Amino acid sequence: MTDAQHLARRIRQGRGMEAADLVIKNVRLLDLVTGAIVATDIAVCGDTIVGTYGTYRGRREIDGGGRFAVPGFIDTHCHVESSLVTPHEFDRCVLPHGVTTAICDPHEMANVLGAPAFDFFLASAERTIMDLRVQLSSCVPATALETAGARLEAADLVPYRNHPKVIGLAEFMNFPGVLGGDAGCLAKLEAFLPGHVDGHAPLLRGLDLNGYCAAGIRTEHEATSAEEALEKIRKGMTVLIREGSVSKDLHALAPLLTVETSPFLAFCTDDRNPLDIAEEGHLDYLIRTAIALGAPPLAAYRAASLTAATAFGLRDRGIVAPGKRADIVLLDDLEACAVSQVVSAGRIVDEALFAAREPVAAIGLDSMKAARVAASDFRIPGGEGTLPVMGVVPGKIITTRQDLALPLRDCARTVDVEQDVAKVAVVARHGVNRNIGRGFVKGFGMKRGAIASSVGHDSHNICVVGMNDADMAVAVNRLGEIRGGFVVVEGGAVRAELPLPVAGLMSDRSYEEVRMGLVPLRAAARGLGVTLAEPFLQVAFLPLPVIPHLKITDFGVVDVDRMELV
Repeated sequence: MTDAQHLARRIRQGRGMEAADLVIKNVRLLDLVTGAIVATDIAVCGDTIVGTYGTYRGRREIDGGGRFAVPGFIDTHCHVESSLVTPHEFDRCVLPHGVTTAICDPHEMANVLGAPAFDFFLASAERTIMDLRVQLSSCVPATALETAGARLEAADLVPYRNHPKVIGLAEFMNFPGVLGGDAGCLAKLEAFLPGHVDGHAPLLRGLDLNGYCAAGIRTEHEATSAEEALEKIRKGMTVLIREGSVSKDLHALAPLLTVETSPFLAFCTDDRNPLDIAEEGHLDYLIRTAIALGAPPLAAYRAASLTAATAFGLRDRGIVAPGKRADIVLLDDLEACAVSQVVSAGRIVDEALFAAREPVAAIGLDSMKAARVAASDFRIPGGEGTLPVMGVVPGKIITTRQDLALPLRDCARTVDVEQDVAKVAVVARHGVNRNIGRGFVKGFGMKRGAIASSVGHDSHNICVVGMNDADMAVAVNRLGEIRGGFVVVEGGAVRAELPLPVAGLMSDRSYEEVRMGLVPLRAAARGLGVTLAEPFLQVAFLPLPVIPHLKITDFGVVDVDRMELV
């Protein structure tokens, strides 16, 4: 059938001259313009809505049963790798929560494998049921103060620029490079402007924010206060309100979400694991929580769909209206965002639909190249005086700097249970060198043992937190044996582990298996005394040297405010 014939069918079905391919009858549609609730049928031809605000007959009909109908939700910024599963399993996991479009940045896998990460994600995006869109990772590596597995320059990104699944350039984390006119940063911006460029500028305000926006960067997901977010939207940015497994900004930003501001605010998860999705939800959780915090339902649902679509140039979706992509979510309860059925591009989402997808072979199964370590590798020589210690802030990836006096034993600095200070180390794992960065971290509540992760944003070296050097060595070495993942060690024995062999970041198993595997991991961490709700992703963010204020890489402890080693 030609394009003209397709168009003719849509027109006839929209006018009611012939039966629509699919009709969802008897729904209450949330009007994203006025906020009214309107009883109607929704007619669909192929993957496109062709009729609303009327009565239709269809070749296939679904009884909406008076349920609420809203547009499919759009996750405006996520790293699929942080769900700990492959894109196909991410699809199965979050689409039933109403997420019909996700805009991902394969930044994590790209830091390990380089451009082949794009090939893997784009091949997956062509096969997922949800519309998975890809932003090309702009900062690989994120800084010069760490060892990554790859380096991507503008010339490496340009060949992917016109792929139909690519939107633009992903989060530009190197905002000091942008403000300083770094040649590599400017080359990437020049290659992608006037197309979409994602932002990443924590705490950036005032004239520096003006300069960052002047570079053509138009979205931002690192705002952590309503005041910061308000300044950014007033300066033309769309702020993506984030609520992930570690970074939780929704409560701080929800008071800003009104009907008036909703055209400038959207939602994102950034990093959210399957256990949290199972226990709380995905974007449906953000919507219901925002409403519970006082946001009008119209503002919340508009942010989750229409604003998101507009911000990223997806003009074919975001509202349930004729001519738009047939991404529709049926809800049993509007304020609770109780998803009961999902339609993606005109297809009713069920397991049979997922089963029909063509698989994509996993890559990066041999990415763990770290040399074995010994307990002595974690010794930190020292004398009298204070040391800079990272302070964990629960629910944030921002860390504080605290200068503390720590115990001295055999001419080496050591942990301090009384001050809640553990040792932290980053072990290079890409086979480039044998670097080990060593330091201290406060706030885990750990009293014994060690936990280690091959997920270590953004270069994904091994990060280990522990109360004794021997357990730290066992944990790091075990990660090499299982090809990456998470490990909990106590008394020289592995207490729990979750293998993540795909680039050391993702499981090759189902999201249900990963979800269940996280339960004993959390329990084992609590057994060490850890008090953080999500300790593994908290560990994963300790090596992120683009987030204030103190971080650690395989080079050592980094003062992020000055972008220099301590």
